[in-house]
Amino acid sequence: MTTTPYVVLHGSSSSLILDCTGNAPAMLYWGTKLSANVDPGMLSILAKRQIANGAATEDLSITLCPTDGEGFMGQTGLRVHRNGQSWGVYTQIDAIEQPDAQRAIIRSSDKNSRVSMVHEIHLEPESNVVSTTTKIINDCEQELTVDWCAAATFGISPQYSDVISYEGRWAKEFQLRRQKQFVGTHVKENRKGRTSHDSFPGLLLAESQCDDLSGQVYGFHLGWSGNHRLCVEQLYDGRALVQMGELLFPGEIILGANESYESPIIYGLHSQTGLNGISQGYHQFVRNHILSTKQQQKERPIHFNTWEALYFEHSMEALSKLVKQAADVGAERFVLDDGWFRHRRNDDAGLGDWYVEESIYPEGLGPLIEEVTSSGMEFGLWVEPEMVNPDSDLYRQHPDWILQVPGTKPVEFRNQFVLDFSREEVTSYLFERIDALLKEYDIAYLKWDMNRDIHQPGNHLGRASVNAQTLALYKLIERLRTAHPDVEIESCASGGARADFGILRYTDRLWTSDSNDALDRLSIQQGLSLFFPPEVMGSHIGPKFCHITGRQLDIDLRASTAFFGHMGMEVNLSEFDEAEVIQLKNALKLHKKFRPLIHSGNLVRFKLNDYSHSFGVISEAQDQALYSYTETGGYPKHLPGQYIFHGLDESAEYRLEIIWPSKLKVPIYKDVMDHIKDKVFSGEVLRHFGLQLPILMPESVIIFHVTRV
Repeated sequence: MTTTPYVVLHGSSSSLILDCTGNAPAMLYWGTKLSANVDPGMLSILAKRQIANGAATEDLSITLCPTDGEGFMGQTGLRVHRNGQSWGVYTQIDAIEQPDAQRAIIRSSDKNSRVSMVHEIHLEPESNVVSTTTKIINDCEQELTVDWCAAATFGISPQYSDVISYEGRWAKEFQLRRQKQFVGTHVKENRKGRTSHDSFPGLLLAESQCDDLSGQVYGFHLGWSGNHRLCVEQLYDGRALVQMGELLFPGEIILGANESYESPIIYGLHSQTGLNGISQGYHQFVRNHILSTKQQQKERPIHFNTWEALYFEHSMEALSKLVKQAADVGAERFVLDDGWFRHRRNDDAGLGDWYVEESIYPEGLGPLIEEVTSSGMEFGLWVEPEMVNPDSDLYRQHPDWILQVPGTKPVEFRNQFVLDFSREEVTSYLFERIDALLKEYDIAYLKWDMNRDIHQPGNHLGRASVNAQTLALYKLIERLRTAHPDVEIESCASGGARADFGILRYTDRLWTSDSNDALDRLSIQQGLSLFFPPEVMGSHIGPKFCHITGRQLDIDLRASTAFFGHMGMEVNLSEFDEAEVIQLKNALKLHKKFRPLIHSGNLVRFKLNDYSHSFGVISEAQDQALYSYTETGGYPKHLPGQYIFHGLDESAEYRLEIIWPSKLKVPIYKDVMDHIKDKVFSGEVLRHFGLQLPILMPESVIIFHVTRV
C-alpha cells in the first residue's frame, strides 16, 4: 500500500506518472525517462491549466477511465447502467498498491451506483511497454449492463499531431495510413468477430516530423481477437486522448451480484527514436513476455504447404512426389492443407467432420506422415475448428450448434456457418476430435484457420456472443496445448485477419496474408512488423504467377521477400525449372544460415525513396547485419542514390558482401559491385555516407551481409 498521491513507474528509457490527487487516476507524464529526483508534485504544478472562456469552472482531467458521472465531455471510458439507472458512475480512489517498482493496482468505487473499478498498470522495464487493464465489478444485487469499458484512456500532448492507423482488405492487410489529428474523433470499429483484414487493433500517435529513424511517437495495441473500438480524440481545448477497448453488442455483458468484467490488455509504448523504437520495443516484449522460452529456443522450421500445389486434389501419389521434392530443396516441415478430411472435395462440404477421408487415405494419415518424417521433416495439418458446412454430418446432426439470430436469414460466407462456442458440448466435441488426431498421429503442427467473419453472433441463449466466443476459443486452444505441449499452432484467418497479442499468447505463428505476391508482401510485412517480430510472421515463397494479383515475379524477388520472416513455400515444385530449383535451394540454405540473426536481431526500417523498399536486421552486439534493398519500380534519374546502412556501430569497421541474388539483375550484366569485395569500411562512413547503388532492373533485389572486422 502506498500513501503518496502519485504512482511513479520507471523503465529503462521511459517513465510513467499517474496523478491520484483527484477522484480518479490520470496520466500526468509518460515519455522520456525522468530521474528519481523528479518531484511529481512539481510536474503537477507545471501542468496547471487556465480555465478557458466558455468552459466549466473546474478543469476536468482525462482520467484512466473518464465517466459521465465526472461530467467529462469527451469520449468516456465507461458506459454502464441498471435498466437506465446508475449510469452516472463517479468513483473515488480507495487504495493504491505498488507490488514492485514497475507495477501498480488502483482500486476505486462509487458507493452510490455500487460499482467498483480496478486499474492494473505494468511498465515492463526492458522493452518499456506499458500494459493496462480495467476491471468493473458489480457491487449490487441488481444486474449491471456494461455497454463499454475501455482498457485505458491515455491523455496525450497536442504535439503528437499525426495519427498512423491501419486499413486493408483480404490479401492486402496491414496497410499504414498517416493523417493529421483534427478537433473531433478518429474512430476505428470492428464488428467482424476477429481482428479483421481492414482494422488491425493498433495505431500510432506521432510528432509531425517523426519518421522511421527519429522523432517521438506513441504506439498502442489492443491484445484481443474479437471486436474492438479504437479512438483518438482531440478536444476543443487542444488536449488529445487515445482509448481502446472491446466493442460490445447490446446486452453482451450483464453482470450479476459481485460479477466482474475485465477489459482486454492495451499495450502502449513511447519511443524517442521514431518508428524503429516502436518496432524494437514491441519485438523485445513479444520475445520476452508473450512467446515462451521453449518457443524462443527452437529454430523456426522452413515450411512446405500443400495448398497452392494441390488445392483439393489430394492423392497419395501426388503427395508422395511433393514430400520428396520438398525434402530435396530443404523444407523442414510439411503441412497438409485443406482437403484431407471426410467429404472434403471442395469448400462446399465437410467442415466439422474431423475424420480422415477413407477414400483417399484408406490407411489413415499414417503412411503419409511416415514418408514425411522419414524424409527428415515434421508433419503439420490444416484445421478450421470454429466452422461447419451445412453439407456435413455434424450440421445434419446438430443444426442448432451454430451462431445465428432467430427469424433472420443467415449471411452466406464461403459456404460455412460459425459454431457456437458458448455451448460447452461444441468445444468438447472439437477437443475430442482434435485430441484424437494428435494422439493417433505424429503431428507436430496445426494450421488453425478461420475463413469467415461472424455476421450474426447470436448464441443458443439468444445473446450476442463475440466476447464468449473469443474467450472460449482461447480456452479450447489452451486445453489442447496443455494436452499436447509439443504441438505448435498457427493463427490463420483467411490470411492476417486474426493477428494480435491476445491470440499469440496461445499460438506460435501468424499467417500474415493469403497473398504470396512478393511486391504486395513488402508493405504487408512492413505494417505487421511494427508490432510483431519476424519469427512469428509466416512468409512463403509463392508461385511465379500469383493468382491473386496476376503478376509474374522471379524466384530471386519471391525468395528475398520470404527470407525475412518465418520462411516457407507454397508452390507446385514440379513447375520449377532446373535453374529455379537451384536458386530455391540456395535461398533456403542461406535462410538457415542467417535464421538466428533474423529471428533475434533488431529490425531497422528506413525509406530511401519512393521507388524502393529498404530495411535491415542488426544483431544485438552490432557485429553483423543483413540489409535488404528492393527496386519496386524504375527510378526517375540516371542513377539511384546512396544506400545508408543505418544502425551500425560507428566506432567499428565492417566488411560488405552481397549474399543474394547470385547474379544481380542489371540492364547489362557486369560485376558492378566488385569494388567492395574484401574492403573494410568504418561504421561511421556506412551510416552517414553509404554505398552508391548500381543500376538495377525493376522488381529486383540486393541483400547485403555486413560483418564487423
